[in-house]
Amino acid sequence: MDTITHLFMGLSLYGAVDKGNMTKKERYALLFTTATGSQIPDIDVISSLWDTAGRYQMWHRGLTHSVFLVPVWAAIITGISKLLWKTQRIRLILMIALLAVFIHDTIDLFNAWGTGYFEPFSPMRVTFGTIPIVDLVFWAFMGAGLLTVRFVKNLSLPSHRIHQLVWLCMALHVAVQSAQGVQLYKQYIHQYEQVALAADFVPGVFTVIGKKGENVDLLRATLWGGASLQTQLVSKENSDLEKLFATNTKARTLKEWSPFVVVVDDDKVLGVYDPRFYRNGESFLFEYIEKQ
Repeated sequence: MDTITHLFMGLSLYGAVDKGNMTKKERYALLFTTATGSQIPDIDVISSLWDTAGRYQMWHRGLTHSVFLVPVWAAIITGISKLLWKTQRIRLILMIALLAVFIHDTIDLFNAWGTGYFEPFSPMRVTFGTIPIVDLVFWAFMGAGLLTVRFVKNLSLPSHRIHQLVWLCMALHVAVQSAQGVQLYKQYIHQYEQVALAADFVPGVFTVIGKKGENVDLLRATLWGGASLQTQLVSKENSDLEKLFATNTKARTLKEWSPFVVVVDDDKVLGVYDPRFYRNGESFLFEYIEKQ
C-alpha cells in the first residue's frame, strides 16, 4: 500500500485500542507504536541511496517486509517506547507493535507490487493483485470511522468499538476482493500459460494479464460482467537479452522480480517491462537500452 494508507491504518489501530485506563504517557507510547509499526517496513527505501547494482526493485519490499522480521521490528519499537515514555505496559505495547508490523507486511501481499514475505529463506515475490496499491475503499472506511468518532454525539458504542468495526469492514473488503480475484484467476489459468492479476481502483474490477507464447493479453474483467480485451501485446521471446542485462542491470532485476515480462526488441530499443503496470501505451516499469 502507499505511505498514506499505512499511516491511516496505524491511526485506526490506535483508535481501536481501549485507552480508558491509560495515562497520557502510555497513550503517547501507544500512538508512537502504531504509527511507527505501520511504517517501519518501508525503511528499505533508503537502500536506493547506495544501490549501484540495480537491485533496488528486489530490495524494496524485500527483507524488511519479511514475516520473520515482524518480532524484530516489534522488539525495537517496544524498546524505544519504554525508553522514551517509561511505560510499564510492555506486553500491550509489544502485542500492538507485532500487530501493526504484521498488518503492514501482510496487506502489501494483496497488491501487484507484492513483498518478499518469506525472505531470507525464499526469494519468491509473493503477490496476489487483488487490492490496488492505493485503495480508496480503505480510505472511505477509515475516514468514516474517524469522522463518526469526532462529530457524532451520544454514540451507543465507545470510540474504540467504532474503529474495531472499521477494521472488520476492511477485512471483509479484502476477503471479498480476493475471493473474486481467485475465481477470475481460475477462469483464465487454463487459457494461458501464465496469468497475473492487477486490481482496479473500482472494487470488483480487475485487469487479467494472460501470457501464451509471444502474446500477452490484458483483459478488463469482473465476475458479473465477463471480460473484454483491452490490449494485446507481443513479447519477442526469442531475443537475446544478455547484452541488455550486462548493460542495464535493472533489467535483469525486473525480470527476476516480475511474474513475467514483455520483451521489446525493435530497431530502436531492447528492453523488458512488467505488463501489470501497462497504462496508456507503456509500462512505468520498463528497463531498456537503446540500439546504436
